[in-house]
Amino acid sequence: MQAERIAGDFLREQIITSYQIIGKGITNQVCVVETKSHKVVVRMNDKDTYPSFIKEKWCIEQAVAVGIPGPEVLSIGIVDETAYMIQAFVEGVNGLDSTVPKSDVWRKLGEYARLIHSIQVKGYGGNLINPVDGEFQSPSHAGSDGSWQGYVQYNINSLTENDRLIELGVITQMESQRVKELFENLKSEPFRFGLDHGDLSIKNAIVNQANQVILLDWNAEVNVVPHATVARLMHYQILGIEESPNVEEFTSFMVGYGISEKELSVTRHFLLLRAFDNLRWAIDRSPDLVEPYAAFAKQVVDMIMD
Repeated sequence: MQAERIAGDFLREQIITSYQIIGKGITNQVCVVETKSHKVVVRMNDKDTYPSFIKEKWCIEQAVAVGIPGPEVLSIGIVDETAYMIQAFVEGVNGLDSTVPKSDVWRKLGEYARLIHSIQVKGYGGNLINPVDGEFQSPSHAGSDGSWQGYVQYNINSLTENDRLIELGVITQMESQRVKELFENLKSEPFRFGLDHGDLSIKNAIVNQANQVILLDWNAEVNVVPHATVARLMHYQILGIEESPNVEEFTSFMVGYGISEKELSVTRHFLLLRAFDNLRWAIDRSPDLVEPYAAFAKQVVDMIMD
């Protein structure tokens, strides 16, 4: 078993037992490996994902520095075409399964989100290009230079009379004009850019015996905050995903963070922007996702236009 070899080489101890964690990690293969004196988690993926492990290690260390408990990262590397990260095992129960009221966990996640957004970063996007300065970047693509302004402008320019989104029934010609106004307003909004965890969710939290909430599984980017973080929770709610917060839990998150009604209003417009951008990506790159992405974008349009 590769996880045993990776952990054994690092710990220089004989492996006693190992097992795979199923269902909690979507992106990586996750295994627990035990020796006589250590219990570690080995996360593995294709070697091309190694930059994401560099980024996650950096994020965990920054988060711990501002008071957010996370797993200790013992080692990252590449072996036999496989990128890996070894973390100290975190004792406790997954937030989904914990007996602690979920509203309490969500409130704590709201507090953590505020702390995460206070971490010093530069740039915009999901690629950590300079860990020393905490500088992130977004790759450019046809129609956008990779900046936030470029991202918004690309989506404004895409709202044409011959827009596929009209053909797909996501918006009418009249709604397209209204959406264009909303996106123009986003361009002039005095946004704050900060670190976004990427999947702040109860499934990515461990609650230990002291009822301390420990945060896992970063897929971070620098984006407009708090909007990027809150929009993702709204996204999960609209889709009805199991781990999404209910109304009470969402309110607890808001209280934990301290989000205003005005910020929430802007967040809905950001959610619409992201839904349209994702749908345009699917039209260009992944035709099998066009139908579900269009259905979601239509739901967001209906929520905002009501």
